[in-house]
Amino acid sequence: MEALASFKKEISSPKKIFITTHVKPDADALGSSLGLANYLLKKGHEVTVVTPTDYPSFLNWMEGNDLVLDFSREDHQKSATKALNEADVVFCLDFSVLNRVNELGEMIRQSDAFIVNIDHHQDPEDFADFKYWSTEAAATCELVYELIVELGDKELIDKDIAECLYAGIMTDTGGFRHPNTTKNVHLVVAELIDLGANPSQIANWIYDSNSVNRLKFIGFAISRRLVVREDIHTAYFAISKKDLKKYQSRTGDTEGLVNYALSLDGIKLAALFSEREDGIKISFRSSSEVAVNKFAASYFNGGGHKNAAGGKSERNLKETIEKFENLVEEHQDELFDQEPVSSN
Repeated sequence: MEALASFKKEISSPKKIFITTHVKPDADALGSSLGLANYLLKKGHEVTVVTPTDYPSFLNWMEGNDLVLDFSREDHQKSATKALNEADVVFCLDFSVLNRVNELGEMIRQSDAFIVNIDHHQDPEDFADFKYWSTEAAATCELVYELIVELGDKELIDKDIAECLYAGIMTDTGGFRHPNTTKNVHLVVAELIDLGANPSQIANWIYDSNSVNRLKFIGFAISRRLVVREDIHTAYFAISKKDLKKYQSRTGDTEGLVNYALSLDGIKLAALFSEREDGIKISFRSSSEVAVNKFAASYFNGGGHKNAAGGKSERNLKETIEKFENLVEEHQDELFDQEPVSSN
């Protein structure tokens, strides 16, 4: 309570505020950033939202999207740097370690601003002056909603803010299908709907705005790039740079692809290997009893949530997959012989 009171005092008068989130922001990252930004603007603050990289076009409907600065664009870097240097308060949303924001991380570390971290990932780095953090939360958007309510400002949540926050919770729970879909999640989204969020419209914006190339790519990936190892309860996609180029892949086009592998009967561990210019990007998903975040952290320089994590590899695509298969074969007893954890 003392920390919350100190934070509340820090933002009690108009300040210059800088908000950022992790690379390649998803709906929870951008939704929490813009939901919070729109709230703070109502409180009279001067707010700048900066993302380390671009993000999927299916998130462009969020209120405030047109004012977001993408730090990977040279024409945005000067304005973004100026905003950070002049900031009184810096909000870091949906990431727990500063290397998740590329070069912005060190700039934030050197900042004299009051640093706030709002996040639900495990093993947070100790870099913030105020931390609103819980691994029990399904999404950072859930925490942003609860923080606004705790500050006594629920009445300031309008339709635009509610829809930004709803989007992040919807996607980070896999459309309310993942094990992190708790009673509190349903209570929060019920409040957001009451405050103006339109569930069917938001789902349409995010899930039903595919390009023809993306649909062809998904079909290609399922028919030609899906590998199923029933003997080790594992399935994965291996996507090369050539594949991505063939289908003119854009940011967000591989989003959700790994879930097709996990949806197979008998599969407990799924992965997506995407060959990029800077190495192999890996997305992991797992059934409720498999702690894929520990696997990612131990062997692929990654981490995340128990059933949804990420990693990377500097080996080539073939070598990375060989390493992955060997590791799963070697550790399958400890990976798959765990008792499911009750959600009660």
